[in-house]
Amino acid sequence: MHHSRLCAVLIDCRTSDLDGAARFWAEALGRPVDPGHPGSRGNYRMLQTPPDEPIVEIQRVEHESRVHIDIETDDIAAEVARLTKLGAKVVDHLERWVVMEAPTGQRFCIVRVQRPGFPKNANRWD
Repeated sequence: MHHSRLCAVLIDCRTSDLDGAARFWAEALGRPVDPGHPGSRGNYRMLQTPPDEPIVEIQRVEHESRVHIDIETDDIAAEVARLTKLGAKVVDHLERWVVMEAPTGQRFCIVRVQRPGFPKNANRWD
């Protein structure tokens, strides 16, 4: 048995001005940039979001700009297995997450628990 839930919306930006991209999305979404957040470092900028809402993260990337979701879980291997049975494919195993691709072509990530209150609002899978 494991749990999973929507964790984050990541806005992937192919840009040399990550801070400018973060400012744009902060204004567009009405969520200020959170420079003090531990996740605001390197290629990442976090927006301030209430604890019961998905994380919004701006990420500098080398691939095309797009939006993707993260699914947080208390058992990454079990969640990857569950989604593989639904037709998703593993694209890459990284140190702390797994990149997958849905049968419809969208990429998404399976990550360890990121937000407080887990497993509130999470699905339970047997």
